[in-house]
Amino acid sequence: MIKGHGDDTYQYEGITSDFSSNICVHNNHQALMNHLAAHPELISHYPEPEAWTLEKMIAERHQINPQQVIVTSGATEAIYLIAQTFGMHPVIPAPTFSEYEDACNMFPRSAGIIDISSRNKKQKTMLWLCNPNNPIGEVYDQLYIDRMMAEYDLLVLDLSYENYTDAHIMNPRWGCRKPYSVQIHSMTKSYAIPGLRLGYITAHESLTSQIRQYLRPWSVSALALEAGKFLLEHDELICKPDLHEARRLAKELEQIGGVVVTPTQTNFMLCRLVHHTAAELKEYLAREHHMLIRDASNFKGLTPHHFRVAAQTPSENDALVDAIRKFMEE
Repeated sequence: MIKGHGDDTYQYEGITSDFSSNICVHNNHQALMNHLAAHPELISHYPEPEAWTLEKMIAERHQINPQQVIVTSGATEAIYLIAQTFGMHPVIPAPTFSEYEDACNMFPRSAGIIDISSRNKKQKTMLWLCNPNNPIGEVYDQLYIDRMMAEYDLLVLDLSYENYTDAHIMNPRWGCRKPYSVQIHSMTKSYAIPGLRLGYITAHESLTSQIRQYLRPWSVSALALEAGKFLLEHDELICKPDLHEARRLAKELEQIGGVVVTPTQTNFMLCRLVHHTAAELKEYLAREHHMLIRDASNFKGLTPHHFRVAAQTPSENDALVDAIRKFMEE
C-alpha cells in the first residue's frame, strides 16, 4: 500500500476544502445516519458470515443471479480477492490505481485456476482496467472493452466510478454473461460513504465460485451491511457529481499559465505544473488557503509535477483557481 492516497486530511490541521478525494462532494447522509442510529443493537451481534441478504438485493437490482454477486469490504477488498484467486501475470496500464499492482505482488503469479482451455496463450494474463480511470478520468468505450476481453485471459474491470460520468459504462447484467470478465463496484463511491467500506463483485458464476473460496468470514460489518440495504432502497441518495461544474473548473485551471489539464470525463482531473512540483503546491494550498489537493507523483507513470483535484462547489472551485494563480505568481 502506498502512502499519499487522497483525503489525507488527518495529516493537516484546519483544512476547509478537500479537493484531494474523488468522492462526490457534500452528499447528505442524514437519512442514512438516522437509520443506523435507530438500530444500535447491530453492534451487539455478528453480521452474516457472508453478506447473503445484501447480495440478493444487489442481484435483484441488476437482474442477475445472487451467485454472481460477492459483497466486499470496499472495492479494495475485491481487488485483493481477485488477485489472490487468479494468480495470472498482471497487465496494468499506467497511470492507474496503485492497489492493482500491490495486490498482484502480494500473491504468487501462478497459472490461476480459471478454465481457459479454449485459449492458446502460453502465459496466462489478466488485464486490470479502471473505468473511468483514476487519476486521469478517461472512459474506455465498449468496443475497446470487447477487444481487451478477447485479447486477455481475464479482464478485471474496476467500475468504482461508474456513477461519476455521463459516458456509457458496461451493464453488470451483460458483464455477467462473459466468462472472462470480472467487474468491481463501489457503494463507497456511489453513495459517498468511504468510512463504511462497502463494495461488491459481479461476474459469471464460474468466476465468483472461485473467488468465494477466499472470502474471509464477517469481513463486512453489520453496520455497513445495514447501510447497504438501506441505500439500495433509496435511489435518491446515489451520488451524482456536477459534471458541468467539473468541466468549468477544468477550463478555469487551463487558463492559468504553467498548468496543463488532461481531458476528463468525470468530476476529477489530472493536472501538471510546468515549473513547480505538486508537493510544493500542495503544501502552499494547505498552509495558506486550508485546501487539500492530491499529489499524484506516486502514481506509476507520472512525475513530481502531477496533481489531481476533484471539483467541489462553484465557490470552492473559484477559490482554488484563485489560490493556484497566486501560487504561480509568487
